[in-house]
Amino acid sequence: MAVPNYTYLKLKMLGSCVVITISTSFQHSYECEVECCKQAMAIVTSKELATIRKEVAKEAPDPKRSARSFEPVEGTKEVLIDPSGSKGKVMRIGTMISSK
Repeated sequence: MAVPNYTYLKLKMLGSCVVITISTSFQHSYECEVECCKQAMAIVTSKELATIRKEVAKEAPDPKRSARSFEPVEGTKEVLIDPSGSKGKVMRIGTMISSK
């Protein structure tokens, strides 16, 4: 059975013969609060990190798939970037794009 008094930073509880009073300073109280906030942030961050890791694991690429062969998506065509240029650089654009 304890009675906290947050105004005076005191905790009073009944002992065997007397009332036990525990007190602290505002500076110590502030330091404890800052530490508590850091621990709470660490817990929240670790839970968020675990959730992100699960999501990333689901979306991870298949390591057995060969990355050497790149095949363009269907519905694309190659267009010269500069038709008058001699370098012949091309880019791929989608043919499903509307004219608007």
